[in-house]
Order: sequence, then C-alpha cells, then structure tokens
Amino acid sequence: MRSDIHPEYHQVTVNCGCGNEIEIGSVESEMTVEICSACHPFFTGKQKLIDTAGRIEKFKKRYAKHFEEKK
Repeated sequence: MRSDIHPEYHQVTVNCGCGNEIEIGSVESEMTVEICSACHPFFTGKQKLIDTAGRIEKFKKRYAKHFEEKK
C-alpha cells in the first residue's frame, strides 16, 4: 500500500437544521444537513400521504372488480 495518499479521518459533529447534533467519523472537517432522522417525517411517524390529483381514488375505481372478486 502506498503511504501518504489517504485522507485524514477524524471525529466530526454534524449539525442538522432542527438543532440536532450527531457525532460521526468523516474525512470532512465540518458537516451540516437540512434534515436528519430526528426530524424526518418517515422516522418521526408524522408522515402524511398526499393524494395528488385523486390517484388513490382512480386506482380503487379501476381495480374495484378485481377486489370484489377476491372477497
């Protein structure tokens, strides 16, 4: 292995937009992120299903016969 080609690896505090701080190891000197697991809707359970243009109703209408046959 060649020497002096690898970047320095050190501990970094990552700052999130919500104020959460996470300690990780990285080759970067500092990091900031807009969203983390503490404030992301998927991880917090506050995820909302947004139905744009009635897609769910269209799907249910299109496959109504199929679902009735299974019952």
